[in-house]
Amino acid sequence: MILPQAFTDQLKTQIGTEFADFEAALLQTPPVSIRYNPRKKHASAGEIIPWCEEGRYLEQRPVFTLDPLFHSGAYYVQEASSMLVGYVLPQVATISKPLRVLDLCAAPGGKTTLLTSILHPDSLILANEVIKSRVMILKENVQKWGFPNVHVSNHDPEDFERLEAFFDVILIDAPCSGEGLFRKDPAAVNEWSPGSVQVCAGRQKRILDAAMPLLRPSGILIYCTCTYNDIENQESGQWILDSELFAEIKIDIPESWGVVAKPIGYQCYPHRVKGEGFFFSVFEKQSGFETAQPYDTLPRRSKEEGFRSCKRLHAKQTPEVSRWLEKPENFHFFVKPNGEVLALMDSQLEEVRILDNTLSAKGIGLEMGEFKGNDFIPSHALALSTAISPTIPRLELSENEALLFLKKENLNIEAPRGWLLVTHQGLGLGWVKGLGNRINNYLPKDWRIRMEIPE
Repeated sequence: MILPQAFTDQLKTQIGTEFADFEAALLQTPPVSIRYNPRKKHASAGEIIPWCEEGRYLEQRPVFTLDPLFHSGAYYVQEASSMLVGYVLPQVATISKPLRVLDLCAAPGGKTTLLTSILHPDSLILANEVIKSRVMILKENVQKWGFPNVHVSNHDPEDFERLEAFFDVILIDAPCSGEGLFRKDPAAVNEWSPGSVQVCAGRQKRILDAAMPLLRPSGILIYCTCTYNDIENQESGQWILDSELFAEIKIDIPESWGVVAKPIGYQCYPHRVKGEGFFFSVFEKQSGFETAQPYDTLPRRSKEEGFRSCKRLHAKQTPEVSRWLEKPENFHFFVKPNGEVLALMDSQLEEVRILDNTLSAKGIGLEMGEFKGNDFIPSHALALSTAISPTIPRLELSENEALLFLKKENLNIEAPRGWLLVTHQGLGLGWVKGLGNRINNYLPKDWRIRMEIPE
């Protein structure tokens, strides 16, 4: 790997005599790490990542596409250094109570699912992605993880202006020059330039400028990048402090982890930390600043009314939908104009109404399915959800059978009539319908795997 001279000069200034070790680390194979889903328990393996209870280093990189557990949301493939966000949040926020959390630049969803795993189950989590082409992978990963308190949106940061002082925590995993990914993605080396650093820094300040008013007083802002340079990290942090709205919070990190404390925030280097380059900083919004347009002045609707984007499900259909959930009493059911039925948690109903009033491009609630006449067709999201009823009939498959299902091929096995939740090691993968003489595979076409299954 040939590093750009300007980048080399920059890192030599930053880390001095450690540069040779840093450069050698970039020539090594990147560590492989995953993070297990705490609500989809199964046997775990690998070396524990010190700062993440559910995180594991793997000895080698398996073919994740050919692992049914990957498709069930049993784990997420995530770079280890970035899991530090999950270590940070409990130090700076009260996670034992419900919080309103915005992951502003969320795709592909690693940090969203990480935060979801450690927050109170009634917390409202909004995973937003600015780039439309990246929203689908974010939505898929959120659905795989299966927590019903997460919602997805596709908006520019400026579109949130009516939600001033609404959120308790905002995470900005900012688009950056990607210096910390040089080892994982050698193509990023060729795309790097001092000019691209400046462009990224300008974009980051625009995102921060739109995000800072959205926090309530005493709210927490976590700003992170996967880069090393001071322009995108230190200068962006100083820009936040110069607003005089925020104070930095220092984090207690064991010295043995190798994370470097910077003047503002903390930096991971691959020769010190078993992971990639990652920077994070944490700020608290100071009290005493009045909001210009508080969110609670937005129009409301009664509990018996629908949302702007959907209406209450007809009472005659509610019992059929309710039977698919373990605790239906904790949800309200709504139907979208296209007939899709949604389940919304009672504990966050009013907060979701506010999001519905202010955002246009969003996916709220748990997708349950739709009615075709009197028949209810369950959704793929429901099959992956941790809220699904354990009494739903299931069809447990071996690894090879599960892969055939995930390729959307026919299954030549006996099965009872009706809807069956396809499972592998007890975890949901999707739906089939037994028809007596055959089984129909209802895996969505976009979710099927195209890789050949080894003999």
